[in-house]
Amino acid sequence: MTMQQTVNDAKLHWAPKAGALLASWLALLPGASAAATADVLLPRDLSPWGMFVNADIVVKAVMVGLAFASLVTWTVWLSKTIELRRATASAKRRLGLLASDTRLADVAHDSRQGSDAVAQIIQSAAREASLSGSIFDDGFKERIALRLERVEAAMSRRIARGTGVLATIGATAPFVGLFGTVWGIMNSFIGISEAHTTNLAVVAPGIAEALLTTALGLIAAIPAVVIYNHLARSIAAYRALLGDASVQVMLLVSRESGRGEFRIARAAE
Repeated sequence: MTMQQTVNDAKLHWAPKAGALLASWLALLPGASAAATADVLLPRDLSPWGMFVNADIVVKAVMVGLAFASLVTWTVWLSKTIELRRATASAKRRLGLLASDTRLADVAHDSRQGSDAVAQIIQSAAREASLSGSIFDDGFKERIALRLERVEAAMSRRIARGTGVLATIGATAPFVGLFGTVWGIMNSFIGISEAHTTNLAVVAPGIAEALLTTALGLIAAIPAVVIYNHLARSIAAYRALLGDASVQVMLLVSRESGRGEFRIARAAE
């Protein structure tokens, strides 16, 4: 056997062992360990639903709360829009009757079955006229004005009921989402400490889940603020209609008290 053949045989004998030893050393390197850890920790589904399923229980609770707040926002918008449209249409119809040259008794008779705000204003004025008898002085007008003011305030509160929750959602939803983000990032840092790696593949899923709560907070807050401002303008316009109705009723009262027609009005009732 020659020297060359001896060398070749040694290479063939030690090459597989050296390759296996090198592979075992590479597996012990930090980068390889991090890659293996990343393959274990990285969720396969990074869609919004997948991030929700893999999120921490606190982050899940924040997401569910923000989704419920968004549902409340759109429910309030739908219900108050329908209510305002009906109330506004009814108020405009009653104002048309008040604007015509008629008597308080006639308007009160037409609105005695009505439950809308302007009908309540008319009925309250007619009731005070009936209780006052034949005394139509400045105190009578003041009493009617006080009655109309009370009815107008009560109807305004009723039409605005439920809109305060929109202001609350618009003001607090971004901070609730931020709380979920902070909590999720804290969990991500804890995961980094436990995995002993700063590989982005390990950190990214937790940060993505955390940032999703901020996005949900903005999704809940922005429509709430816009809808609240829209409803506030609509309610202000409705209150203006109630103010016009009160003025029209006071004009009828002043006109009839000057003519001395309230006795005829009471007889007509």
